[in-house]
Amino acid sequence: MEALKDTLSQCEKLRTPNYLGLVVSIVILLGILVSYLPQHYRIISRGTSEGISPYFVLLGTTSATAGFGNILTVKGSREAISCCKELDTFECAAGLLGVAQLGAQWVCFALILVLFLIFFRYKDANVPSDELRATSPRWQTAVIVGLLCVLHGLIVVIITGVFFIALPSHLTFWANFLGIMAAVLAAIQYIPQIWTTYHLKHVGSLSIPMMCIQTPGGLLFAASLFGRLGWAGWSTWGIYILTAIMQGVVLFMGVYYEFAARREEQEQRHLDQQAANEQSAGPRRPTANRTYSEGWERGLPGPFTGHPELYVETEEDLDAIQEREERAIARENQPLLKPGGIGNPKKNYHSTHD
Repeated sequence: MEALKDTLSQCEKLRTPNYLGLVVSIVILLGILVSYLPQHYRIISRGTSEGISPYFVLLGTTSATAGFGNILTVKGSREAISCCKELDTFECAAGLLGVAQLGAQWVCFALILVLFLIFFRYKDANVPSDELRATSPRWQTAVIVGLLCVLHGLIVVIITGVFFIALPSHLTFWANFLGIMAAVLAAIQYIPQIWTTYHLKHVGSLSIPMMCIQTPGGLLFAASLFGRLGWAGWSTWGIYILTAIMQGVVLFMGVYYEFAARREEQEQRHLDQQAANEQSAGPRRPTANRTYSEGWERGLPGPFTGHPELYVETEEDLDAIQEREERAIARENQPLLKPGGIGNPKKNYHSTHD
C-alpha cells in the first residue's frame, strides 16, 4: 500500500514537470550526443584508433552498459516508467529523460567500440607514419575486447530480466549492484588510458574537444541526476562525478602534450628556416682587420694580409690591395738583417765551450 502511494505521488510530480529542469535535461541529452561526435569523427578521419587503449574501450563500454542497466532498474526510473500508463506523451517523455540520457551515452560509447574494432590496424591509417607512435594491438586483443563487451551486455540483460520477472522486490539491490559495478569500472576505466597517453606523449585518435565538453558536462550531468533521483540515486550520479574527474586528468595530459608538440614543431621550423637562410646567403667573407690602412673605409684588410682574395668582393678591390702592397714594398728602404747575417760571427758554434 505504501509503495502504491509513493508511485501515485511520483506520478503527480510528473504531471507538473519542472520546466527549468526539463530544459537542462534536454540540453544535457543533446550535449551527450554532440560531445561524442568529435571522437567518432577523429577516429574515422585518421583511419586509426591509435592512441586509444583497448582496455579503456573495454572498461568504458562495460561501465556504460552497467550504468544504463542501473538507470533502468533504479526505483525512480521504475516509477516513472509505470506512470507512463497514466501520463500523456510529453509528461512521460519528460519523466524518462534520465533514462534517455544514459541510453544515449551507452549508444555513443558502443559506437566507439565498433570504430575501434574497425580501425584497430594502424597500417591503413590516413596519417603519416611518423605520427603513429604506438604499435597496433593484435587482432586477438581486438576480438577479445569485442566479445567481452557483448558477453557482459548479454549477462546484464538476462539477469535484469530475471529480477524484473521473478525477483521484483530485489530490483533495488540489483540496481545498486549495477551502479557500483559501473562506478568501479569507470574508476579504473581511465587508468589504462592515462598510462597510454603518458607512454605515447600524445593523444593520437583520442579527441580533446570531446573531453573538453564531457569533463564539465559530466559534473552537470551528475547534478541533473541528483536533482532527479536525490541521495537515493547515489549509485547513478556518483559514476559521473568520478568519471569527470578521471577524464579531466586525461584532458590535462592531452592538452599539455599537444602544446609541447606544437612548441617543438615551431622551434624545429625556426631552426630549419635559419639553416635555409644561411645556405641561400652563400659563403660570407671574413671580417677585415679594422686598424687604419689604405682602403679601410671600403672594408679592405690591413697591409700584407694573407689570402686577400677572401676579403674582397670585386676584382677592383683585389687590384687595389695588390697595388697597395707593391707601393709598400717600393717604399721599404731598410734591410731586415744587418750586414754579417744572423748570429755572432766571432762565436764558434761547433765547440761545446764558449
